[in-house]
Amino acid sequence: MSKIMGLSGNEAVAHAMRQINPDVAAVYPITPQTELMHQFAEFHSDGLVDTELVLVESEHSAMSATVGAAAAGARAMTATSANGLALMWEIVYIASSLRLPIVMPVVNRALSGPINIHCDHSDTMGARDSGWIQIFSENGQEAYDNAVMAVKISENKTILLPTMVTLDGFILSHTLERVEILEDNEVKKFIGEYHPETSLLDVDKPSTYGALDLQDYYFEHKRQQFEAMGNVLPVIEQVSKEYGKLSGRDYGLIEKYRVDDAERVIILMGSSVGTAKDTVDDLRNAGEKVGLIKIRVYRPFPYNALREALKHVKALAVLDRAISFGTFGGPVFTDVRAMLFGNGVSLPMMNYIYGLGGRDIDKAQIRLAFDSLKDVVKTGKVKKEVNFLGLRD
Repeated sequence: MSKIMGLSGNEAVAHAMRQINPDVAAVYPITPQTELMHQFAEFHSDGLVDTELVLVESEHSAMSATVGAAAAGARAMTATSANGLALMWEIVYIASSLRLPIVMPVVNRALSGPINIHCDHSDTMGARDSGWIQIFSENGQEAYDNAVMAVKISENKTILLPTMVTLDGFILSHTLERVEILEDNEVKKFIGEYHPETSLLDVDKPSTYGALDLQDYYFEHKRQQFEAMGNVLPVIEQVSKEYGKLSGRDYGLIEKYRVDDAERVIILMGSSVGTAKDTVDDLRNAGEKVGLIKIRVYRPFPYNALREALKHVKALAVLDRAISFGTFGGPVFTDVRAMLFGNGVSLPMMNYIYGLGGRDIDKAQIRLAFDSLKDVVKTGKVKKEVNFLGLRD
């Protein structure tokens, strides 16, 4: 059974946290994440969770407290956004290196400067090599579902890695939507109780966290992290199937929308997918063979799923809501390009940077991306690989 509620994305994720009922949650506000933890703190004040709520003085402290709690054997969570994630940077890497299954909602926001509080993906894109799993959300419903599933994914014994569950700032975090919330006991049963194999507080089975790790074993420990990340994708698929049986919503690593016979395809992530789906429908109704692929799981990157989905496509545009300075194209574009290169897929590609600092993207802009692929289909060549959508003249 589920309950239908009108919730913002922040409220939806706060309800997921309430049902997860973590042992410890470290709290520090930053726009546009603030309302998420406000709502969770209200649940705490009302006695709906028995979480130890730790009010810290900075995001660096929030991640430090979360790492300490997780190392002590607690199921621990925090949340942040943009500059807050940047301030956590040192401890973000420590969390993954210590193999702590922390779940952290990240409300995507542009990084300063100039200062901007609106949405783009530059904050989590900067952390893409930090060893965290990254799952992107299209809407409030998916943000809620991802937060619940993330606990079971991170705590899998073959993984034990932290997860960022992202939702676009303001566009999702502050927008009211229809969200189906599972019964509390269903979520509790689904995620199960957390039984850590080691704990700093276990005096009968002593363990060490954060020791000096020089030339003798550091390399081997990084290899272990690499192998753990290699276990993630099949676990996500299995957890999604289990969650689908419970909720009726089965998520994959990617979502293909009208792709099976499409000649021209775009790839993108996050809240823009809804607008892109409407654009695809409009173009399909006009007789054009177009489709889109939504990447849900960005880290680890779903190479095989994408390669299989693109094998019949004639032209591709990758839309990035982040800019990567000094390299060739945006982060998602470069990952897709690397995935295709040398794997027998000859596919002309274009990159579009869009929506930085919260700039809106509409159907006309997405149609422009599709239209630009028409000549590419005819000639097999791309005139300009890196482009910008919605940029002022």
